[in-house]
Amino acid sequence: MSLPIADVSVEYVSHMGDDTNVVNAARVSFAKGVQEFTEKDQGLLNYLAKHNHWSPFAHTCISVRCKVPIFLARQLVKHQVGGNWNEESRRYIDGPVEFYLPKELHSKPDNAKQGSGGVHDKSARILRYMISMTQDSYSAYNYLLTQGVAPEEARMILPLNSMTNFIWTGSLLFMDRVITQRIDGHAQLIAQDFAKKLRDVVQPLYPNSFKALEAARA
Repeated sequence: MSLPIADVSVEYVSHMGDDTNVVNAARVSFAKGVQEFTEKDQGLLNYLAKHNHWSPFAHTCISVRCKVPIFLARQLVKHQVGGNWNEESRRYIDGPVEFYLPKELHSKPDNAKQGSGGVHDKSARILRYMISMTQDSYSAYNYLLTQGVAPEEARMILPLNSMTNFIWTGSLLFMDRVITQRIDGHAQLIAQDFAKKLRDVVQPLYPNSFKALEAARA
């Protein structure tokens, strides 16, 4: 039985409004609003972001469909405030499983606060071992299903590199916070990869607001 391998992915589902949602939320206190975005509005966005007036950026909504290994999902779901998460469950599904495997493995770092060091000098050999162990788990999972074991119990044998899918919905403010924290060079490499893919989806939806938020962090 061949081992189905998958990569991290982030797909657009839907969103609400555009950059004018943000500037109109900021101007409502003066009973003002705009229909079209202008250079003057960019100045307002820059001011809001620079001075941490965050609430107007929350008057937005983005939904994405994400595919990540379970070990990464359990990190990402810690971002709770302002987001909503619904995930597939292998209690109810027994279809094919996909797995994540890195191209190379890394050594344990000297600094315990870092996730990994440089490329392990035995990366290729140990990676083959990981593939073998993943294959064994996948074969055992399918065997349990053929024996009539309930999917919710058969799933217990699957490893943490099994892929899971979820819909994630939140404001631009929420998504920007996820991107900022996970794209940081101190984050796990796969988390950085996820954050870049999330940014590629989110940035074009509210380009001027996103530009202001990035500039404020620079």
